[in-house]
Amino acid sequence: MMSSRFRWACYGLAGVLLTLGAASSTGGQTPTGIRDWDDGVKYARGQSVVPVFEGWVPNPDGTFSLIFGFWNRNWEETLFLPIGPDNRIEPGGPDRGQPTVFTPRRGKNLFEIVVPKDFGNKEIVWTVTTRGKTEKAYGALVNQEVLTRRMVMAGGSLSAAAAAGNDDVGNESDPNKPPSVVIDPVQPVNSPGVATLIATISDDGVGGPLGTTTRKTLRVAWSLYRAPAAVTFERPGSENDTLLPPIGGKASTTVRFKAPGSYVVRATATDVGGLAINKDVTVIVK
Repeated sequence: MMSSRFRWACYGLAGVLLTLGAASSTGGQTPTGIRDWDDGVKYARGQSVVPVFEGWVPNPDGTFSLIFGFWNRNWEETLFLPIGPDNRIEPGGPDRGQPTVFTPRRGKNLFEIVVPKDFGNKEIVWTVTTRGKTEKAYGALVNQEVLTRRMVMAGGSLSAAAAAGNDDVGNESDPNKPPSVVIDPVQPVNSPGVATLIATISDDGVGGPLGTTTRKTLRVAWSLYRAPAAVTFERPGSENDTLLPPIGGKASTTVRFKAPGSYVVRATATDVGGLAINKDVTVIVK
């Protein structure tokens, strides 16, 4: 059976060849001509989304967590793909917690699917179709794809020491603990309408291990995870981020909704040691 890593390499190569072909033959679409490592040309919009299997984490109870993200080939365009034929996970789907909002470029370690102890050599397949192009990510317990929980919380990015073979990011004995996030419930909103989201963040204030980049403040970033339409985050002067002391505090943002539906807004808290935790809140817009 072909490994998920090999499949991903094949799909990535195919994407490069197809995009380069489009760059030379598309009439109304004018590329910027800036070279890039992934697809050869930077497009503002008009490209597809690729689901990504990041790897898997062994859980203490013997189960396994398959971690997924995505790669939006567009540099400016956000795509909205509702759960269904064009955004489905099998088996057990089509809805298994995947996003419906695909912001530009890379969305990493966004959700996980827990599989049982006897999962063996089975696969979880996430299928995404955009603009007639279908891409698949295959989640499997491949030895080469194993991660630690700390690597996932650190965004999967290795420190300079880790790149040299000393995986500090994956060191489970690191005293730094991830932050905790609690978001106040939000009452239903009439469309068009505004909701204020408030998150309480707690952390130990401990920095990262030697060889990693540490921050002076704890950062809370707000984003849209699931939605039928775009929203506007209103935090003058700081975009969607809130900076807090290392031990945490309260972070808030105001969200303006223009269309009815169910929205999932995500708060991502990243501590001074670089460990991040996501917390979602659902807002119903009538």
